[in-house]
Amino acid sequence: MDCGVTITLYIMGAKWKPYLINCMTKGIHRPVEFQRVIKGATQRVLVQQLGELESVGVVRRVVYDTVPMKTEYFLTELGESLVPIIRMMDAWGNEHRNMFDEMGKRVPDGWQRE
Repeated sequence: MDCGVTITLYIMGAKWKPYLINCMTKGIHRPVEFQRVIKGATQRVLVQQLGELESVGVVRRVVYDTVPMKTEYFLTELGESLVPIIRMMDAWGNEHRNMFDEMGKRVPDGWQRE
């Protein structure tokens, strides 16, 4: 069944896409910077997911003709429209942080993370 959630998850449902969008709102635009901030993600996967975001119009890639070549990614107007969703996801996660471990698994009842 097609619905808005399906489309939204298709656009930003991969593991690192919300992180990439969030990074761009904080002034991070270069692949090496993304990799430095997003622990556990390989450069190959980040570049692949940036390419997917570019192909649907969420980000714009700018390649500078310098030596060495420099590439940066920026949110488009469409990408900016996803920022409130990401901020809401962040707020929800922070509000319920003590109920889950670092991998998102529910901690046993009666025990809460500090």
